[in-house]
Amino acid sequence: MSIEETLSPMSEEEVAEEPILETSPEEPVEEEPAVPDDSQTMIFKRSHVYAALLPLAFVIGLSVGYLFWGRTPAVTTSPQTAAQAPAAAENAPQEVRRYDVPEDDDPVWGPDSAPITIIEFSDYECPYCRKWHLQIWPQIQAAYPDQIRLVYRDFPLSNIHFNATPAAGAANCAGEQDMYWEYSEKLFSDEQPLNLDTYLQYAETLGLEMADFGECLDSGRQKDEVIADYEYAANLGVSSTPTFFVNGIAVVGAQPFEVFQQIIEAELAGEIP
Repeated sequence: MSIEETLSPMSEEEVAEEPILETSPEEPVEEEPAVPDDSQTMIFKRSHVYAALLPLAFVIGLSVGYLFWGRTPAVTTSPQTAAQAPAAAENAPQEVRRYDVPEDDDPVWGPDSAPITIIEFSDYECPYCRKWHLQIWPQIQAAYPDQIRLVYRDFPLSNIHFNATPAAGAANCAGEQDMYWEYSEKLFSDEQPLNLDTYLQYAETLGLEMADFGECLDSGRQKDEVIADYEYAANLGVSSTPTFFVNGIAVVGAQPFEVFQQIIEAELAGEIP
């Protein structure tokens, strides 16, 4: 599977209208008294002041503009270049981040020579994980039987899925007898609620050596492995299940087959940098 934020014109009601001075024949406008020629008093109109300050403001504006932007070369775009820009951006290869996620010593399905490795962080009590394993994973297996490796790593959301950690431990105990994937399929089948009786029943159904399986459960030795997977994924930034890394490319959620197919086909064709 593949990981991003106006000023409106004022309304007519918001615009304050300028007062309009009207004159009528009955009310002539008074004229300003004339200033004698020998008067030492200077009278400035507001418009004269504005006219005098305008050149000064222009010079200050140019100076400030130079300080902030004058040293940065301007980039000009011709109309032809501007028209070509969207097409160039669309055709440019997109950078894809690949995460260096190790397989650790977790269960692997598929040949070592497979060119595509899917590392899954999952939870046995997660309904979306179950959906992916029951509906999407069989399609991937059928389409790419010799080209896919699946690595299952535990990410039990124990704060909401109280049986996820014990179930993961039970699956790892089955893995000690080389029956991990068969046991995993049982856990995802949702045939029975996840609890100790179910774990023992599944082990018996699959023909596991029950004394060894029971001793593994009682010792809790696989719990450290489960917690180590969880802590690694959490530090990596994984926060939900299922989360996949297809040759290091993150895919979050039980995405449909077509999403995985698109990534796998592009990887096989060498189209992703």
